[in-house]
Amino acid sequence: MIRTPLRPLARILQARQKGENPDRIERENIRARHEEMRDKMRQRAESRLLFVGVFFVIAFSLVGARMTVLASSEAVEPRASTSGAKIVAQRSDIVDRNGRMLATNLITNSLYAQPHLMIEPERAASELVAIFPDLDLERLKKDFTGTRKFLWIKKKLSPEQMQAVHDIGDPGLLFGPREMRLYPNGRLAAHILGGASFGREGVHSAEVIGTAGVEKAFDAYLRDPAMDGAPLRLSLDMSIQAAARQVLEGGMKLMNAKGATSVLMDVQTGEIISMISLPDFDPNTRPNGLIKGDPSDSPLFNRAVQGVYELGSTFKIFAAAQALELGLVNPTTMINTKGPMQKGRFKIRDFHNYGAQLSVTDIIVKSSNIGTARMALDIGAKRQKEFLKSLGFFEATPVELVEAPGAKPLLPSKWADIHTMTVSYGHGMAASPLHLAAAYSSIVNGGTLVKPTLLKQQIVEKGPRVISERTSAQARSMLRAVVERGTASFARVPGYEVGGKTGTADKPKPKGGYYKDKVIATFASAFPMSDPKYVLIVTLDEPSENSGDKPRRTAGWTAVPVAAEMIRRTAPLLGLRPELDRGELSEVVNTASR
Repeated sequence: MIRTPLRPLARILQARQKGENPDRIERENIRARHEEMRDKMRQRAESRLLFVGVFFVIAFSLVGARMTVLASSEAVEPRASTSGAKIVAQRSDIVDRNGRMLATNLITNSLYAQPHLMIEPERAASELVAIFPDLDLERLKKDFTGTRKFLWIKKKLSPEQMQAVHDIGDPGLLFGPREMRLYPNGRLAAHILGGASFGREGVHSAEVIGTAGVEKAFDAYLRDPAMDGAPLRLSLDMSIQAAARQVLEGGMKLMNAKGATSVLMDVQTGEIISMISLPDFDPNTRPNGLIKGDPSDSPLFNRAVQGVYELGSTFKIFAAAQALELGLVNPTTMINTKGPMQKGRFKIRDFHNYGAQLSVTDIIVKSSNIGTARMALDIGAKRQKEFLKSLGFFEATPVELVEAPGAKPLLPSKWADIHTMTVSYGHGMAASPLHLAAAYSSIVNGGTLVKPTLLKQQIVEKGPRVISERTSAQARSMLRAVVERGTASFARVPGYEVGGKTGTADKPKPKGGYYKDKVIATFASAFPMSDPKYVLIVTLDEPSENSGDKPRRTAGWTAVPVAAEMIRRTAPLLGLRPELDRGELSEVVNTASR
């Protein structure tokens, strides 16, 4: 900044020459400088006053707006909380393929006590036991009159229970709002959903976590806030599931079976439309697992996925399909079935004497062990193992359940010729019904590999080819013949061209050997066989059909009728229109009103 001198030399000399007083020049310069400083200070003061004024206007506006919000909101009692006490418990819903609710959240309340705030702790304890009979009265009195400052009483309350506790009127009994997991269909898809429970907890909320089934398999997805509440859509159809469960439960009781399971699968996508395991449970009140004994005795045991069984003659179609694919036989090739078939110290026999030879088709229709074993020897152990591996029988199923990885097939430790023979008709190797469903889908759908899934598929991609379309068509024809004139004649469902294969395997004892009067009966079916859409597997554990003079345990008498009724009930729900035979149409008579 340039400052003007108070006594500029040029003006002073000029004033002296004119005889003027030089001090007057200094006084004028001082006055001008002071005026300039005064103007600047006034401008600064005015700016500050303007800023302060604007600040107070904004501040009073914010206070007024906040007062308006408070005046218009509902009054609630303030609650003190510590950092981290609030837990986000929101969990996404689970729905079926049509959007129907399978699992959702329900707002409820928990009950806890702060004994140091209680007025009449012993009276409160007595009244709580009257509301909740499962509570221990003496234990409550001890806790309420002791030194504890906090204790949980109930993690979940119904509205009626909450009101009853309210009526006790003790200030030491307090409620904490929280979410719980609700399964509105109860037992209907219990083994698939699994269940959920409380994880990390605070007084006023709790974290809901999956404990089994898809709830645990997709726990991260269901808890992810980034999903913005988008539901998990499964491949199940609850209408089909309800009908299938009703039929399977009735069939299990009718056939006096210890347990039962069924799997209905789309042969193209691998989508599981229905999967049932009995006995089952209600995931809303999930029971505890067994501590000792046979795991399959627990209702928590998923027989469709965790149950690893010898599936008997249902495996015979795999040997036939591979022999056809390799060009070793055709459907009419005659195979030596004279028995018994000797292999070292082992003898292989058929259930009945089928004569000296049978065609490949009739080997499947009549279920000849000897004929299947001879085809398997021609295939050889190495090629047999490769084929079964390509169908998924050497690994656990990739289905989206936490229980699935632990259910690996049981394979022979050594794959000698005798194992090649016995495995071909379903003995000496154990797999789950879900393995069987996926393998049958791959055989009948044109020959492409199918992997089972519980998620609804938007895009269908063909899997790698396991057999040719020609072989697939030949296998379908054989399976259809089993129903038309073979061991599964009870599977005829008018209008739906059912095909399939029965399998009856002696049940192994826990310590080795086999029971003589206990079997695993399985029927693996597909429909409609002219253009297969679905595969249905029905397996009964220790069935016995007792309407005759002697108990009948084979799959043709036990699993087949149950599967037939299931197809009869579910096929229309699946949108499959029955195809009437021409003979039936000829009986229709047209009439006209007169």
